[in-house]
Amino acid sequence: MTALLYGLVLAGGESRRMGQDKAALPYGGRPQLARVFDLLDHHVRRCFVSIRPDQGHDPLRASYPCIVDRREIKEMLGGGPMLGVLSAHTAYPDVAWLVVACDLPMLDDRTLAILVDERNADMDATAYLSESDGLPEPLCTIWEPAMLAELAKRKADQTIRLRQMLGGPAIRLLEVKKTGALENVNAPDERARVLERLGSSEQEVKCSI
Repeated sequence: MTALLYGLVLAGGESRRMGQDKAALPYGGRPQLARVFDLLDHHVRRCFVSIRPDQGHDPLRASYPCIVDRREIKEMLGGGPMLGVLSAHTAYPDVAWLVVACDLPMLDDRTLAILVDERNADMDATAYLSESDGLPEPLCTIWEPAMLAELAKRKADQTIRLRQMLGGPAIRLLEVKKTGALENVNAPDERARVLERLGSSEQEVKCSI
């Protein structure tokens, strides 16, 4: 039986390079967390936001269902996206998770729709290949329960990374159709470039009407 598909928006980072909370930065007049949550919510049975324990009172995050990083997992891993993913798996171990980073302002509905439509639940994961280096992109990926269970068993090994786990033979890999859809924004200069591109795209749409 195919496992149910839940969604997880990773919003527990400290945004050190950006200098301010990436999840709250506006794109198209909305906080990025709100935008990506709504995109993801259309494609999954249930959707959650992954947060640190100290973010529970943040008004933006508190407006969504949240999964808090588990202390026992943090003690082994220290931090990083795997902490959020395995905390979600611990809360709901029998479902697959479509995991998306909150810092993908050019992510669109079609990119998510293709990922879900091309999902192969008999494999360990379904992922896109990164446009930047051709390697699997772990932060817009469907992780099946068996793969997450294996990750959970190996969580004490801090050298294991999500991208490394996508290097095996049982991974369904896809090419991104929209240029820049998985371009993450971690620093002010990167955001400025993306805002310029988004502004140009909006102008092209207006001119074609």
